[in-house]
Amino acid sequence: MSEIVIDIVESSVQHLAIIMDGNGRWAKQRDLPRLAGHQQGVEAVKRIVDECVQRKIRYLSLFAFSSENWGRPQAEVDALMSLLLQFLASQQQKMVAEGIKLHVIGDLSRLSISVRDALADVEQKTSLGENMTLILALSYGGRDEIVRAAKQAAKQVLVGEIEIDQFDDSSLTACLDTAGLPDPDLLIRTSGEVRVSNFLLWQTAYAEMYFTDVLWPDFGSEELDKALNEYSRRKRRFGLTDDQIDS
Repeated sequence: MSEIVIDIVESSVQHLAIIMDGNGRWAKQRDLPRLAGHQQGVEAVKRIVDECVQRKIRYLSLFAFSSENWGRPQAEVDALMSLLLQFLASQQQKMVAEGIKLHVIGDLSRLSISVRDALADVEQKTSLGENMTLILALSYGGRDEIVRAAKQAAKQVLVGEIEIDQFDDSSLTACLDTAGLPDPDLLIRTSGEVRVSNFLLWQTAYAEMYFTDVLWPDFGSEELDKALNEYSRRKRRFGLTDDQIDS
């Protein structure tokens, strides 16, 4: 029997952002506890990280835990944090070997010391990774990020680091959690919901959006390629005309 060779095509997307939605519904459809859905969601994360590395996507942002998720039952929050620690422990060596740098965004002050220490440890150990940056949004909300950035920028104005007349969008961008990172080219949301849910509000101003009914635990290479192929058919104008883009 001849061997089937699958050709992985390098993507034109430099920065991919994903709202990973549907773990709970995936479990409910199978009469399983919500934790089982979250466990399968972690497996999907591992799968998609691998797929993005193969496609030479340089930045992958994953909405892992929102600032609103703190309102969930404490048992579920504790389980999610435990899964996060397990993920970090199991993937750290692989990330170092494959040149994947971890970068965490969000209000990390709300996380437990043990989780913060684990995140900082993996960030430090993967800091030299050059193949891909994995951005995990934890305890993250887009509005909260903008407020925190505005406060930081205001302090810079007050102490004279920047003149108020010189303040522009790049000044605020430099104060965001994602400072130094390119804005997402494509935002994917799974599970059929059609909204951005307070994720990277500033950064996705000109991102292409792709929504799929597929639940996150079922999201794999085929679904990823559907999104990337759809992106390749779109024309990003950034406020310009077709003639300007074509020329």
